Amino acid sequence: MYVMDTGELSRGIKEKALEVGFDLVGICPATEHPESRFLSEWLDNGFAGEMRYMEREPARRASPTALARGARSVISCGVNYNTEHEYSTQAANPARGWISRYAWGDDYHEIITDRLGRLARHIGDLVPRDFDFYIAVDTAPVLDRVYAKYSGLGWFGKNTCIINQGIGSWILIGEIITNLELRYDAPPPDRCGTCTRCIDACPTNALLEPYVLDSRRCISYLTIELKGSIPKEIRERVGDNVFGCDICQDVCPWNRKAGVTDEASFRPREGLFNPQLSSLARLTPEEFRKRFKGSPIKRAKRRGLLRNIMVAIGNSGDSESAGVISDALRDDEPLVRAHAAWALWKLIGASAYETLSRHLESEEDPVVVDEILEILNAGAGS
Repeated sequence: MYVMDTGELSRGIKEKALEVGFDLVGICPATEHPESRFLSEWLDNGFAGEMRYMEREPARRASPTALARGARSVISCGVNYNTEHEYSTQAANPARGWISRYAWGDDYHEIITDRLGRLARHIGDLVPRDFDFYIAVDTAPVLDRVYAKYSGLGWFGKNTCIINQGIGSWILIGEIITNLELRYDAPPPDRCGTCTRCIDACPTNALLEPYVLDSRRCISYLTIELKGSIPKEIRERVGDNVFGCDICQDVCPWNRKAGVTDEASFRPREGLFNPQLSSLARLTPEEFRKRFKGSPIKRAKRRGLLRNIMVAIGNSGDSESAGVISDALRDDEPLVRAHAAWALWKLIGASAYETLSRHLESEEDPVVVDEILEILNAGAGS
């Protein structure tokens, strides 16, 4: 039986990866890399916030050998999700919010997993029967960006994103960890130079220094991963972002001429590009489930999304939205009601006193009560 050498097999894998729809592909050894040791320090500093899953199985995150029997290689694949340039600008409209572009379309986990599965089946047809592999797409205990770097897909930007010289940082990553011995690529040089635009542009100062992100201050974390209240001292800086944030990527020079994808699944679903805040604010639980089925936005759950919308409306300065906020004070979710109280006060100030005082008479949730009392007491003392 003819057996391919490592070079021929590696070339065949890369050709197939491009054929199934990936824009980038590279291979690195399934070993620990210097950046892997940074994870424990990052966790010790508390920068993961409530993302407790990052603390589980640190050894498995540091080395993929625990995920695939006899793992030797990591095949990293990247997809460009940058949609047409007509969608690239965040419009300054107080009635509208911003959703991170990776969430405009369908859930990338399903898209990438399907493509990696097709690639793995192709590899299985090329090699002996003892081929073993593990597919990882973001949710597995794998340091995706580390393996993407050492597979040659890009370098670590100062905003902690992987940046590719050709397509910028609009990249979604997945891996096949395998026991095959393959030919490895080299990591590209860091091409950020002296640029600090991403650090300077971050409204919440989440980028503490180049390559160091405090998730607890990151708008993406606050609007997606955080399950409770957004800290009061940071709400104004969240701006109009209702799911994720693209600011540090929007200002990156490497994204100025980034290519666009022709993948229809990443194009915006109706109403998700610069969405009308008042429309999203009125979503019932059933409407939320239907509208965001197969969408990354379902991760925030309805209460998280409406919490974010309350903050965005509060930051909008659009007093005409006060009625929408008042309606949200009757929402079943305490998290939504608490942020609605803040938003109403932020929008109309002392004019909200009567509405909030009246609501306080029937409110039973302690978190909402504390939020309203703090507002009313601050107002009384001003």
